[in-house]
This record gives sequence, structure tokens and C-alpha cells, in this order.
Amino acid sequence: MNLGHRIFNFYINSSIHVSLAVVSLLAITGFYFKETVTFNLTTFVFFGSITGYNFVKYSGIAKLHWYGLTSSLKSIQLFSLVSFLLAIYFLFKLPFQVIFLALFSGILTVLYALPIFPKRRNLRAINGLKIYVIALVWCLITVFLPVVNADLPLDFAVIILGIQRFLFVFVLILPFEIRDLKYDDDALGTIPRRIGVKNTKYLGFVILFIIFLLEIITEGSGVQKFISTSLIVISTFLLLQFSSTNQKKYYASFFVEAIPIAWIVLLWVIMQLF
Repeated sequence: MNLGHRIFNFYINSSIHVSLAVVSLLAITGFYFKETVTFNLTTFVFFGSITGYNFVKYSGIAKLHWYGLTSSLKSIQLFSLVSFLLAIYFLFKLPFQVIFLALFSGILTVLYALPIFPKRRNLRAINGLKIYVIALVWCLITVFLPVVNADLPLDFAVIILGIQRFLFVFVLILPFEIRDLKYDDDALGTIPRRIGVKNTKYLGFVILFIIFLLEIITEGSGVQKFISTSLIVISTFLLLQFSSTNQKKYYASFFVEAIPIAWIVLLWVIMQLF
């Protein structure tokens, strides 16, 4: 494996890519509601996302002896530890209300990964709950955390954005659930497992249409917001359409998770044009 391939694998497997996606959605909220996103908040969300995702992905091997781990997993563990310490450092530079909401999101993440419920289950293993927990945490972190950070009221615009963000993340998860259909246990009750791949795509299309309708309701917030959201809805539609149980290795973990990153870049470009 060449150096470039190793770097790319580390970029994906260490959750840097998905954390940039989370930060991108945070930045989009900052564009919609000015002065809500600060350096301390952004750095906390970035390093906190790395910590949270790596905890969920690798908590099962945490009990293994250090010498039993591959070099790549050792690197990810060290990187996660540094990210955790940085996340804690920047967290305590934020207002108390933000810390409280961040800790609540962190507790959900822990409950998602650790088997502390009856029959040694976690939130992920509870039938049909997985996708809703992930969408809720992303929504809390990327919409309500910056709003609380700026001490803004939870008005109509904030609530609509929160609903849109929850629905958007819900749809982003569907290609992953389609990909993992062959491997996920029936007890997980994922959307494709319950209604099939074809109906999962139909559901995603309906939700994307609802997001678009909600955007029409709030279109007065700016042409940049309307155009960028519309283009991202179309892009997400296409990626969902071509999702399959035999998709390429990085189809979901790179291209689907790159949609929020593309969104903030697209928004910036449109801002320069209008």
C-alpha cells in the first residue's frame, strides 16, 4: 500500500472526513444565523466528532492489549486520545448552556455504543432506533449548539432549520444502511431491512422533497440559501438513487459524507456570485 493510500485510509478511518462534514453543517448554520459559530465552538465540534465517532467505531477493540493492535489502529487510538483532550480543552471555553447540551449529546453517543441496557444492548441495537439517534445528535450539534452559543431565541426559523437538518442527516444515513444490509443483524431493524431497498429510496426522495418545501417556506432568508439547498437536495437524491448493497468501498464513507463539505463550498461560491 503506497503512502497516499495509507494517508487516505487514515483520513477516512480516523473520522477526520465525517468530522469535517459535521463542521461544514455547523458552518452552514453560522451563515444562516450570524455570529453563532466561534473558533472555540468549531474546534470543539471537530475534535469532539472525531472522539465520538472513533469511540463508537472502535470501542469494541479498546479492551484489546496494545501490542495486539495493528499499527494503523494504534495510530487511530493515539489520534483519538489527542482529539479527546483538545475537545475537553475547547469545551470548557464555551458557555455553560453549550457545555450542558454538548454533554447531553455526548451521553447519547456513549449510550449508542456501550451495552448498558437489558440483554447487553446499546441504543444502536434497539430495533429501528439507530438512524434517529444519529440524526438527533447531528441536529443538536450543528443547529442548536451554535444557536445556544449565541444565546438566540428558538424561533420559527431555528425550528425549521432543526427539522430540515434532522431530515437531511436521516437521508444521508440511508446509503450506509443500504450498504450494510448484507451485514446488519435483523434485530437492528434498519430502514432497508424493514421496507426494502427500493422503498428506502422512495422514502428518501419524499423526505428530500419535504426539505425542499421547508426551504420554500423560509426562502426569504436569502437566495444563496435557497439555491445551495436546492442543489444539495438534487445531489443527495442522485447519490441515494445509485446506492446499492454492492456499492464501491468509499461510495458512502467518502462521497456521501462529502455532501455537507460540498454544501459549504457551494454556499461560499454562490455568495461570491450574488
